Amino acid sequence: MAKESIKARERKREYLVAKYAAKRAALKAAGDYEALDKLPKNASPVRLHNRCKLTGRPKGYMRKFGVNRVTFREMASAGKIPGVTKSSW
Repeated sequence: MAKESIKARERKREYLVAKYAAKRAALKAAGDYEALDKLPKNASPVRLHNRCKLTGRPKGYMRKFGVNRVTFREMASAGKIPGVTKSSW
């Protein structure tokens, strides 16, 4: 599991991106790049990194489910993800 501080940092970035999204779009449309520079760095969507919502693991992330491959497998085996079953042939 990732450290709580890393998960908190990522949540803070997600909040800032959402908060400044409209302002950023308006400044981009106006071409005011000096004002864009004055926005917080963490308000840029480029700084976001996909992490597992439960464990905070940065690698093996599955966008469709929002969790990493390890957590996905555990949840699928336990039947906690609707519509997902273990394949067998």
